[in-house]
Amino acid sequence: MKKFLIKLIIFMLPLLIVAYPLDCMISYYLGETNAYLGEFEVWSDIYNSNANCDIAVYGSSRCWVHINPTILSDSLKSKVYNFGIDGHNFWLQYLRHLEFIKHNNKPKTIILSLDIFTLQKIDYLYQLNQFIPYMLWNSNIKKYTSSYVGYNYFDYYIPIVRYSGKINLLKIIIKSIFTNQYSDPLRNNGFAGMEKKWNNDLETAMLNKDSYYVKLDSSSILLFDRFIKECKKNNIELIFVYTPEFIEGQKFVSNRDEVIKIFEKVSSEYSIDFYNYSNDTICFNKKYFYNANHLNKTGAEIFSKDFANKIKSRRHKNYK
Repeated sequence: MKKFLIKLIIFMLPLLIVAYPLDCMISYYLGETNAYLGEFEVWSDIYNSNANCDIAVYGSSRCWVHINPTILSDSLKSKVYNFGIDGHNFWLQYLRHLEFIKHNNKPKTIILSLDIFTLQKIDYLYQLNQFIPYMLWNSNIKKYTSSYVGYNYFDYYIPIVRYSGKINLLKIIIKSIFTNQYSDPLRNNGFAGMEKKWNNDLETAMLNKDSYYVKLDSSSILLFDRFIKECKKNNIELIFVYTPEFIEGQKFVSNRDEVIKIFEKVSSEYSIDFYNYSNDTICFNKKYFYNANHLNKTGAEIFSKDFANKIKSRRHKNYK
């Protein structure tokens, strides 16, 4: 048995020696692209310590297409970065938070963009390829992604294994190098305004079902509470915001009031400012949205200016 293990090590060692630098090279070039809606751009800024900011903005896709850090920066005279992660609830928003504060300075303020999906956890790892360049031997990524259907044990620990069969990723790298197709930045400090017109997503959903029910995830709720306590302990100001949703989309969610009440209760319990735009006039005007959940670029600019002014006014009152 001992001889077998020695022979196995002798056989595997050269493969690992070759596999690791190859893994590093592929991961580097992939991380330099704007693929997966710019998620690589944000992760790379985090791991390269280029995401230092006074105000960090967390949330889902509604966060990174709604909250314009340039507008907030100009109004609040602070450096702002938007860390919104596409298609994920608080579980992986918290992962991004951990990696951010591990590789960058602690922010003074965190704005948490809430929505009906914040405390609902899906089973599969949406856009799982966004984690590939950074997950080798990364304990935080393993801890917070392994509960999803996506990667196996060996993907986290053995170089190049997780790239097996992913020809599409190699195509992205090649196109980025030789055609610049994936090389131009998509996001600006994590934000990207969407110049889109209204689509039929809501109408299609309403044809398929009468309403949507949010299934709250107990583990996400516990993590949400833990995060708040950590912010309090580390003297990080926390702000809640529920960005605009088109009114007909709000009505489609059968237990939306239940979800909102949870956020209101938490904000009251921990004395956190909560800016709820559910009844704002922008929610009643379809021209500012490209679907029920997402503002277009014009809508995002209008909202961001109003939100920045509200924060500025509140701080001015508190200063007095």
